[in-house]
Amino acid sequence: MFINSSKILFTMMMMLGTLITVTSNSWLGAWMGLEINLLSFIPLMSDNNNFKATEASLKYFLTQALASTVLLFSVILLMLKNNLNSEIMESFSSMILLSSLLLKSGAAPFHFWFPNLMEGMTWMNSLLLMTWQKIAPLMLISYLDQKNLLMVSVILSVIMGAIGGLNQTSLRKLMAFSSINHLGWMMSILNVNESIWLTYFMFYSFLSFVLTFMFNIFKLYQLNQLFNWITQNKMMKFTFFINFLSLGGLPPFLGFFPKWLIIQQLTFCNQYFLMVILMMSTLITLFFYLRICFSAFMLNYYENSWFNLFQHNKIEMNLFLILTFISIFGLIFSSVFYFML
Repeated sequence: MFINSSKILFTMMMMLGTLITVTSNSWLGAWMGLEINLLSFIPLMSDNNNFKATEASLKYFLTQALASTVLLFSVILLMLKNNLNSEIMESFSSMILLSSLLLKSGAAPFHFWFPNLMEGMTWMNSLLLMTWQKIAPLMLISYLDQKNLLMVSVILSVIMGAIGGLNQTSLRKLMAFSSINHLGWMMSILNVNESIWLTYFMFYSFLSFVLTFMFNIFKLYQLNQLFNWITQNKMMKFTFFINFLSLGGLPPFLGFFPKWLIIQQLTFCNQYFLMVILMMSTLITLFFYLRICFSAFMLNYYENSWFNLFQHNKIEMNLFLILTFISIFGLIFSSVFYFML
């Protein structure tokens, strides 16, 4: 990704835009930060040698520009509420404001652009879109008091994220629907406990990085590429698919820890209905992750004699094994550390 100085510049500007949004004390300042972030991320996406990347950058610009326009419009309505002196107007404008932020983050029912956009991007850009680009909208959503619309979006996000990934053969679309599902989990705890959603976000970012790091090394984009991949080293294949199960939130692995915290907090708040929906959607995501793992482990595929695992950088492979070790045994250390605090 960092092939020249311009990429480094745009990456720094993208991070600066997010930090401006997060630290801003006015909606206008937050909007300016979002625009800096948007205009810095588009050059990172576009590639003259790849028409899909150029198309994806155009889609992203149009979607985010629409969301920014609606955001600015709703902010102006909020500023006019003192003159209008109407509670209905304030509720209406904050609802529009929340809708624009949901569109920016890719949450359901405004998720239509997200999977198609991911399909035309590189793995490193996809990782940025799934993780860093969600920080600013989620922080702004946490400032709003629109619990009804937010709960509707949470339920739709976890359901659409779970059902959407069932029949996918593209790994990027699979990760996109998984991201929508995890976004629903993060938004469910947004107005209850800020530290928990930040913890969930950090764990999700780490697990997404482990998977996309490996996808990027081996240039894996379709599901059938996983099946005859690393057929010589079965242990390597096993450790790789463990990360899928950890991302899905299977209990022995690290991905279960943030879900455990959210379930515990929702139980304290007596939100049992929401908790049941979240857990049922996670079972569906685990179903298609397990289906991928069973297909890769159980079915017999041709083993290419010319394929060599060690044609790739050994440093990258060792880094992946270290990250996978954290993913497998991280729950033990995290839970011990959590209960010591």
